[in-house]
Amino acid sequence: MKAFSSNIRRRRAGTLLLTACAAAALILQSGCKPHEDQAQDTAASKSQASAQQEITYFKYPDNPAFDLVYLADKLGYFDNTSTRPKYVGKISAPQIIPLVGTGDIDFGTRMVPLVISAIASGADIKVISAGGETLPDAPHMKYFVRKDSGILGPKDFEGKTVAFNSFGACAEFVTKKYLAQHGVNVSKVNWLVVPDNQSEQALVTKNVDVAIIHPPFSGSAEADPQLRKLWSDWDEDHGLGGMAPYSVNGAFARAHPQAVRDFVTAIAKAGNWVNAHPDEARKLTAERLGIDVRLVERYAYVKDLVVTEPPIQYYIDILEQAGKIPKGKVNVKDVYTNDFNPFAKHEAQASVTTSPNGTRS
Repeated sequence: MKAFSSNIRRRRAGTLLLTACAAAALILQSGCKPHEDQAQDTAASKSQASAQQEITYFKYPDNPAFDLVYLADKLGYFDNTSTRPKYVGKISAPQIIPLVGTGDIDFGTRMVPLVISAIASGADIKVISAGGETLPDAPHMKYFVRKDSGILGPKDFEGKTVAFNSFGACAEFVTKKYLAQHGVNVSKVNWLVVPDNQSEQALVTKNVDVAIIHPPFSGSAEADPQLRKLWSDWDEDHGLGGMAPYSVNGAFARAHPQAVRDFVTAIAKAGNWVNAHPDEARKLTAERLGIDVRLVERYAYVKDLVVTEPPIQYYIDILEQAGKIPKGKVNVKDVYTNDFNPFAKHEAQASVTTSPNGTRS
């Protein structure tokens, strides 16, 4: 009996030893990492998962155009942010601002008068960065006629058909203002909406008499031996009407302020890159659109894309004078904000000077 009990005790001891060895083996399989290392690994995994969850995607058109959003994406300016574009396909130019207003897309770039009119109608939309800058050698749009047309100046527009890309934007209002200043009865001009990439052909085939064309397609028209350039928008208003800003849906901006800051920062960097590398930018434009780089004109952008008020007030005045919005309905500060632009804050700080007695002015 004693021998039997002794055997049981030995077996129990052996079992306990095996259990202890198994536990030790599990510890060894875990890599024998100190608790601090394991905690760091767990924290890193959680951080990575959190970072993936915090990415904000913004809806944006994927149009056949040269756009700072596509360029910023290509240059990697969104890579170190928590924001990424989600392209939703091609959207016709006249629909961009209405769709930003409804939130079907989150950002869009179109001319200032379209945004002002949308705000006057109650749309929840705001300009959050500047866009293109009109320069003598980088105009926003050009005016073309056939060489044999006999059209030489503004008065010759009466009774003619003018092709332009949409109502309510720069081509309509800048042109009408300029013609009226030269005594033209704009009601005697026939206005026909034709996409920029089709305007040159419409002019050559005599379906229209004048074509107002934006880059990059104006480069091809200027190289066409059948056509003649009349002037550019720089000749009309020295660039006041040429800024094509970027706007955001108000609800999106309130819900995702960091995404808006990331967006503005990225495209501002892209705009500055274009200004510093005009020839490389032209090559990228040609690649995106599949056109001859020799026909791609220079693009220029407002430095740091900081919004200024004169181009906005210019269109408020035009829209009020044309009876498109009630006088006083929209104030210039209702239209834009630079709050999401870090470069605007830097410029504001730099503009603050210190007087000799140490006070700031």
